[in-house]
Formats: sequence, C-alpha cells, structure tokens
Amino acid sequence: MNLALFDLDHTLIPIDSDHEWGEFLARTGAIDAAAFRKANDEWFAHYQAGTLDPVKYLEFAFGTLSKFPRTQLDAWHVQFMDEVIKPAMVPAALALVQKHLDAGDLVAIITATNSFVTEPIAKLFKVHHLIAALPEFDGEGNITGRLVGTPTFGPGKIVHTQAWLQGQGKSIADFPQSHFYSDSQNDIPLLAAVTHPVATNPNDKLRAHAIAQGWPILNLFDAHAQ
Repeated sequence: MNLALFDLDHTLIPIDSDHEWGEFLARTGAIDAAAFRKANDEWFAHYQAGTLDPVKYLEFAFGTLSKFPRTQLDAWHVQFMDEVIKPAMVPAALALVQKHLDAGDLVAIITATNSFVTEPIAKLFKVHHLIAALPEFDGEGNITGRLVGTPTFGPGKIVHTQAWLQGQGKSIADFPQSHFYSDSQNDIPLLAAVTHPVATNPNDKLRAHAIAQGWPILNLFDAHAQ
C-alpha cells in the first residue's frame, strides 16, 4: 500500500472553498456583505502571500459560523455545494484521486480549511480520510467559535499527518511510496517529507521551488480553463 495525500483548494478544485463559503454567506445576506468581504479578501491575500496567521484566521472563520445554529449552517452548506462546489469540480482531479483509490492506496485530503466546509467536498471525491482544522462544538452540535488543537497549515500539516498515521500504527516512512499534491508554497514542508512530491497547479513561488528541486509539475485545470 502506498500513501496519497492531497491539498484541496486550488489543488483538487480550482477555487478556494473557504473564501467562496464566505462569499456565499455574503450573497445570501446572512452576514454584512461589505464588511465581511473586506476582511475575507484581506485574509485570502495573506494566505496567498504566505503571511497568514492561521489561528487568528480560524478564529475569524469559526466566529462567523458560531453566529448561526448548526441546522441553518447545514442547510446553507447543501446550497453551497450545489451552487458553488459541484459546478467547479474538474474531471481530471476526480480521475487522479480515483486512480489512487483504485490502486489501493491510503488516500487523505489534508487542508488548512476547516472540516465543516470541507467534509462534504471530500465525500464528493470519495475520500474517507480528511485532515482539516477542527471547530469546537457545544453539546447541541453548534460551533462555538474556537479552534480545537493546532491549525492544519504549513508545518502543521506534517504534525497532523504524522498524528493521523500514528493512530493507524504507521508513519510516512512505512510506505514504499508517499505522494503529496499541492499548489502552494505553504505546503513545501510536507511536500519535502514525501517520496513523491507533486506541484499541482502551482502558484509562482511553488513552481519556482519545484523547478529548483526537480519536482514534477502537474496542471489539472488546463482543459477546464479552456
């Protein structure tokens, strides 16, 4: 058995699901659109620049979610999947994940985006293992606004991946081949930790690093963009 890890946003889908979720809430009128979009765009710019404080960002994201009962959030998420995520799905990305599943690999999506937003997306890819930022829930299943544990961002992806594998009595070194697909320089620590790093739809910083390291570059969205 080999290991196949996938980042999600801009790797398997050509959008940032976290940013788009915020935009969706703004469009529906659930939140003050102008104020939220300003903050949402600022956080996204920090992420793209590699200057994001993941704890502060997640507190912002979870704080927004905590304003609504879980039943309302779940109803909105179904609409979000239908209107935003499903139309953005790319056949080449689905096929890549399916190739690893068919090969019997241990497959996981590891993303800095929170599990509330991403769990239904992982299910669309038929991936049962999701490593994502975890919101705290109260006794009634509502989101409190607090983060559980540490963010799944940058070096934190290595920490969370190791903890997940340790729970199964394994480590990355136990697999003959370990693959990680990502678009961002933020994921260079985990890319460097696997035997088969793949810069997937890479941004400029990761593309330059991948070329310098001799890592393969994969573009899943070329046909989708045409």
